[in-house]
Amino acid sequence: MAWNTNLRWRLPLTCLLLQAALVVLFGVFVRYSPDADAHWIEEKGSQNVSSDLDNEFYYRYPSFQDVHVMIFVGFGFLMTFLQRYGYSSVGFNFLLAAFGIQWALLMQGWLHSYHDGYIFVGVENLINADFCVGSVCVAFGALLGKVSPLQLLVMTLFQVTLFSVNEFILLSLLKVKDAGGSMTIHTFGAYFGLTVTWILYRPNLYQSKERQSAVYHSDLFAMIGTLFLWMYWPSFNSAVSNHGDAQHRAAINTYCSLAACVLTAVALSSALHKKGKLDMVHIQNATLAGGVAVGTAAEMMLMPYGSLIVGFICGIISTLGFVYLTPFLESRLRIQDTCGIHNLHGIPGIIGGIVGAVTAACANVHTYGPEGLAHAFDFELGDSNWSASMQGSFQAAGIFVSLAMALVGGILVGIILKLPIWGQPADENCFDDTIYWEVPEDEKKEVFHPEDPTLKPSEP
Repeated sequence: MAWNTNLRWRLPLTCLLLQAALVVLFGVFVRYSPDADAHWIEEKGSQNVSSDLDNEFYYRYPSFQDVHVMIFVGFGFLMTFLQRYGYSSVGFNFLLAAFGIQWALLMQGWLHSYHDGYIFVGVENLINADFCVGSVCVAFGALLGKVSPLQLLVMTLFQVTLFSVNEFILLSLLKVKDAGGSMTIHTFGAYFGLTVTWILYRPNLYQSKERQSAVYHSDLFAMIGTLFLWMYWPSFNSAVSNHGDAQHRAAINTYCSLAACVLTAVALSSALHKKGKLDMVHIQNATLAGGVAVGTAAEMMLMPYGSLIVGFICGIISTLGFVYLTPFLESRLRIQDTCGIHNLHGIPGIIGGIVGAVTAACANVHTYGPEGLAHAFDFELGDSNWSASMQGSFQAAGIFVSLAMALVGGILVGIILKLPIWGQPADENCFDDTIYWEVPEDEKKEVFHPEDPTLKPSEP
C-alpha cells in the first residue's frame, strides 16, 4: 500500500501545537523548586545551611549530565547500525526525547511534585524526566525504520503518560524499590514497544530487507553509542538514590555487573558462530544487559559477587536471545523487533525485577543494620507492618503491573498509530533516510581503470 509521506504541513503543525501547549501548561503549573528559586538564600538561613554547596544541584547535576548523555548520545548512536538510517536514528531520537522530557516534567510533576497548585521543578525532576524518556527510547528501538516522526511524537505523548502512571503505582502505592528502572523503564518500555510493533506488523517488510543490515562504518557508529551507555550506566542506576551509601553501592553493583556481562557476551558470541567469530550486534547490545538487570537491586546489599553473577547470566541470556529468540519472534509471533530490545531490555528487565524481589525478601538486620534497613526500604524504625517477605512480594507484583500496563497500553497506542494519517513509509521504503530527510547525493563510485604502462613515470 502506498502512503503519503509528505509531512510538509503535518509535522510542522504538530510540533508547533505541542510546543505551544507545553508553554501554556508550564506557565500555569511549573515553578522552581526551593533549591533553584531566588529565595534560596533565605531558605538556606532558615534551614541552618552554611554553604551554597549544600544545594541539591551540586549533588545531583553530575549524575544528570551522565544520564542526559546516555539518552541523547548513547541511545541515539546505538541505533545508527542501519546502513541508510543514521539521520533518522539520531534525529528522531533527538526529537522524541526533547518533546518527551517536557511532557514528563508535567506528568511526573502532577503525580509526585504537585503542591499548592504548582509543580516545583529541580534537578532531580530533570533526571526523572530523562528516565521516562529512556523508556520511550527503548520502545523506539523496536519500531526503528518503520514509523514516521509523527507516529513517534504521538507514541511519546501516550507512552510518557502511561509510564508516569505505572511509575506512580509502583513507587508510591506499592512502595517498590527500583533505583535503576529495571521494571519501570526497561520492562515497561520494551514490552510496550514490542506490543506496538506487533500491532503495526508489516507483512511485506521483506521488500526492505536489504536495508535492514549494517555496513562497516554504521556498526562503528553504533559502537560509540554502546560505549557511552556502558561507561555512564553506573550513574544511570545511582542517579536518584539516597545520598551516601545507597548511591555509592548502586554505582559499584552496576560497575561489576556490566564488566562481567562483557566477558560472557563475548564468550557466547564466539561460541555460537561456527568459525568462532564475534558478531558486532552482540557486542553492541548484549554487553549492556548487565546494567539493565542490576537496576532494581542496584542500591540493595546485593554484594559485588552477586552483581557479577547477574552480569554473567545476562550476558549469556541476551546473546542467546539475539541468536535464537529474535528470529522466532518475527517468524512465529509476527513481532518485528528492529533493534532486539527484547534481548537487551525486556528479558534483562524481568530478570532485574526478579533479582530485586529476591534480594529484598532476603534483607535482614544482620546485613543492613537496624537503621540501615529502615533507611534502605523507607520505613520507620520499629514499624511492625513492614517485613522483608512483604517487600519482596510487592517487588514481584511490580513486574506484573509493569507488564500489564505495557501490553494494554501498547495495544491501544498501536491501534492509534495504525491509522493511515501519520505519513508512515510503505513496506518497500522502510529503513531509508531519504523518505523524511534531505540526503546528500551518494558519492560516485570509483571506476577501476586498467593500468596504462605509458603513464608510468620514467625511471631516473
